[in-house]
Amino acid sequence: MQEAATGQSRARFFHNIPLAALVLGAIFAAIGLILTIGGIWLAVVGGSLYYVLAGLGLLASAWFLLRGNRLGTWIYAAVYAATVVWALWESGANPWALIPRLVGPTVLLALLLLFAPLLDRHRTSWRNAGLGAAGAVGLLAVILIGAAALQPGGPRSPFPEELRMAAGNDAVGTDWPAWGGTQAGQRYSTLDQITPKNASKLTVAWTAHTGDLPSGAGVGKYAAETTPIKIGDRLYLCTARNILLALDAASGKEIWRYDPKVSDRAIPYSASCRGVTAYRRGDMSSATGTPGVQLASARAATPQAATPPLRSFGPTSLQPARACDLRIIEGTLDGRLIAVDAADGRPCADFGLNGQVDIKQGMGTVYPGMISITAPPVIVRGNIVTGHQVLDGQTRYAPSGVIQAFNAETGAFAWAWDMGRPGKTTPPEPGEQYTRGTPNMWTTASADEQLGLVYVPTGNAAVDYLSRHRTSQENEFSSSLVALDATTGRPVWRFQTVRMDVWDYDLGSQPTLVNLRDGTPAVILPSKQGEIFVLDRRTGQPLHGVKEAKAPTSGLEPDLRSPTQPHSQFNSLRQPNMAESDMWGMSPIDQMICRIQYRRSVYQGYYTPPQADRPWLQYPGYNGGSDWGSVAIDPVHGVIVANYNDMPNRNKLVPRKEADRRGWKPRGPDGNQGGNKAEGMGDPQADTPYAVNVNAGWRLGLTGLLCKQPPYGGIRAIDMLTGKTIWDRPFGSARANGPWGIGLGLPFSIGTPNNGGAVVTAGGLIFIAGTTDNLIRAIDIRTGETVWSDVLPGGGQANVMTYEQGGRQFVVVMAGGHHFMETPISDALVAYALPVKG
Repeated sequence: MQEAATGQSRARFFHNIPLAALVLGAIFAAIGLILTIGGIWLAVVGGSLYYVLAGLGLLASAWFLLRGNRLGTWIYAAVYAATVVWALWESGANPWALIPRLVGPTVLLALLLLFAPLLDRHRTSWRNAGLGAAGAVGLLAVILIGAAALQPGGPRSPFPEELRMAAGNDAVGTDWPAWGGTQAGQRYSTLDQITPKNASKLTVAWTAHTGDLPSGAGVGKYAAETTPIKIGDRLYLCTARNILLALDAASGKEIWRYDPKVSDRAIPYSASCRGVTAYRRGDMSSATGTPGVQLASARAATPQAATPPLRSFGPTSLQPARACDLRIIEGTLDGRLIAVDAADGRPCADFGLNGQVDIKQGMGTVYPGMISITAPPVIVRGNIVTGHQVLDGQTRYAPSGVIQAFNAETGAFAWAWDMGRPGKTTPPEPGEQYTRGTPNMWTTASADEQLGLVYVPTGNAAVDYLSRHRTSQENEFSSSLVALDATTGRPVWRFQTVRMDVWDYDLGSQPTLVNLRDGTPAVILPSKQGEIFVLDRRTGQPLHGVKEAKAPTSGLEPDLRSPTQPHSQFNSLRQPNMAESDMWGMSPIDQMICRIQYRRSVYQGYYTPPQADRPWLQYPGYNGGSDWGSVAIDPVHGVIVANYNDMPNRNKLVPRKEADRRGWKPRGPDGNQGGNKAEGMGDPQADTPYAVNVNAGWRLGLTGLLCKQPPYGGIRAIDMLTGKTIWDRPFGSARANGPWGIGLGLPFSIGTPNNGGAVVTAGGLIFIAGTTDNLIRAIDIRTGETVWSDVLPGGGQANVMTYEQGGRQFVVVMAGGHHFMETPISDALVAYALPVKG
């Protein structure tokens, strides 16, 4: 009887409590319990005490709400007030940092105030409740807007108005004859029809569809990354699976196509072809007595110029007199060089075997996708110089990273630089092969025809995150810019950006060649770490200071870590080291989880070495800093434009037995079997003691959001002579981003991850896509302000180019999308122009 009476008493107790109080009390109790447990964990590992205190406050509030006591509302109001003070103290006036700290708590406060009439049996009017809830939301808006208004903006250094650079710098106008504009990689055009004043009138002039979309094993591994070249009245480009196309430059209509029949089995990390290379028969170097065609404007004499103009095709009428007089050359995913006639797309019969050369000769066993050419080769002194991608993370004994050169007319072997065979530039003898596992060049080289040098940015030896197995030659040349003699293939000089690289900090950007004001021939070298080095391209000597800064020497191989690493004193895109307070999320809960992960990881700042027993944080991650999109320059005013990424990775070495148990195996005879994983995620690193698991961007599985607070990408203008930053902006909006892959449609500039580079024009504009919001933008180079943008049909992860045809300036970008960047896949090549007058 007593138990029955107790049950009836409890029932009457809860019956007398408003339902709203019970529901809100349960919500507060659940959140409070999560914050308390997680907060204790965070406090134990040395983190902030806020979360455990806030969790206890929520539990106290829930206790009274579940009893219908208004004290629960007042307790939470006190927790909220303390949260506002703490948030402003810890993150300052950073609106993106305030979002996870204040948005969730404000929603809870608004709910409490909104349902106050039900909580206190209508002692509060609905009108006052609504005003209270609106006031809470309004308070949050005031805080965020005020914080945004306090953000630094505007130019940091004046834009250089005077003409400060030497004449003779490379330039293109009517045409765009190479992937980087020219083989110097300046990405600058003398066209000025489109300006900041009229850019808002840009419209789609035409859209071409390549017809190359993923299927079968290619699904989930597409990233076209293509930039066309333009010569005469045609555009030439390659698709993700290496189909070659010629389009009418005025209309985008297809003229011809050639399919080299690349199998999906050969797709490495992604199906990509960044561009093609053009060569005209007889266009040999001045050393052989046949100078190349150059722009008339580039020939202007100057008493300051110490070197002649950089070589390029000119905007001439190029109608071949014989088959393959003008040929289009591409590298393929299955390791071939293909040469076709620019007139009709037919293979050049005099090039290699039926128009192709297999670069895998002499490499021993090569499984499909282990050797791929995804970047356009460079032609210098009549030789096609090509590197190739070696699929990362598979095995210590991956195929060689050898750099090779072939005659541009016949395809005959010219030389090879195999760093494992010093002094030898000939093919391997029968029964031998190029040295396996050596660093490769997967990106694009630059060339100086006059100096006879080709500038090769190298990567790591096979297996990125361990170094004990590497040879002295690999240690000497990895993650370096190496100048090779274009005729012999022998190294002339090198400049190393990372010593004993175990962070996958290979050089992904094409070096940019420029003649400085005093005539010094320079090369601008951006790195994944965000360091920008400026070197004399004749000798490799830095033209600005390079400081040897102390680096951590802990981790799995402490005896092999360099005690110092080179830091550029010119300009660095790298941000300050992360702190626990930089962790982010959509709410205090996932932010707390990221804080716990931060505290449980090894992080000693820049160049934190790999660890055997715990995850470690790498910041910046392997996506940059600067990556394959490279920098663009204004050679007239002396301005560098660099877009960059600002994201960490969270990595973990996995012992061999555990990796074997998980089934992590290197690429085998069957080649690509599909799938879509980030580079480094579950890489086997066979023939070493450890595999590696890389969380690229350090994303939280709960929401898919990054653990570090925004921005995740930016764009910066730099004075080329002084290294001072002119302006720096977050790059990319939140319109297509959000938790669980849901695009929130927010137009605010958050700074997104980006891949793909810019073009700078004499009209004072930067044209660039690359961001995960799927926009192409025109940016005023003087101020950094966006003056025009348009939504692309797919992700714009490609370099933008521009040209003139029929009196109109066109701006073209491949909106092909990118599986790693999680942008929409498309086969659309989009051209923009100003409307035709009349």
